[in-house]
Amino acid sequence: MNRSPLMEQSEVVAAAQQAKQAGASRFCMGAAWKHVKDGPEFDRVLELVQTVREEGLETCCTLGMLTLTQAQRLKDAGLQFYNHNIDTSRAFYEKIVQTRTYDDRLKTLEHVREAGLRVCTGGILGMGESHEDRIAFIEQLASFQPSPESITVNTLVAFAGTPLEKQEKISNFDIVRVIATLRITHPSSMIRLSAGRLGMSQEAQFLCFYSGANSVFFGEKLLTSPNPSIEEDQKLMDELGYQWKAAEAP
Repeated sequence: MNRSPLMEQSEVVAAAQQAKQAGASRFCMGAAWKHVKDGPEFDRVLELVQTVREEGLETCCTLGMLTLTQAQRLKDAGLQFYNHNIDTSRAFYEKIVQTRTYDDRLKTLEHVREAGLRVCTGGILGMGESHEDRIAFIEQLASFQPSPESITVNTLVAFAGTPLEKQEKISNFDIVRVIATLRITHPSSMIRLSAGRLGMSQEAQFLCFYSGANSVFFGEKLLTSPNPSIEEDQKLMDELGYQWKAAEAP
């Protein structure tokens, strides 16, 4: 797989402006790094955070594992949220991921919180985990004090050529059960439908919102996964009778 360079500042600003015009309150910038490395690329990310904040949008980044110093630098640049998913239960995690440990992920979230950033974390449903794994995943999220400000709910996108390409699709009812439980255990958190929505019917997404979800990631692509178009999501919100939340003032 070829390594892609960071986007140019003009491209990011244009995307942020488009997102704002479409009703987004938060703009998330991501890089598929295992961990952040100090240097020119990280310095560019810090500049992009400042630029997007000046556009009047809330800012979020997902860059991989962070040291406390790096988290503090992001905070100083104007970042408000940092996304770093725990993915699943501790017991099931080692069956899926070998490049970093569960404790590595928890340590990054500790650094994020210690730096004064708000936490965005969650997981991926439909990787072959059991109901008990989903319960343990929710328990882990519930152990964070304070609760994560945002919880992302992804469903597996089974790409061809990956170990999970033939994984059976998770039931929409199981997704709804997880969201409803998260709403009970995390009453103040934003529960965000993320990757995998392209494979969900409009009716399934309705059920997710009625059971407790109150946010979506929109845009043509989520790091590696395709996503519904902004126009499709606007139609979905109109059908639900929902209005987009305004961004916090800079």
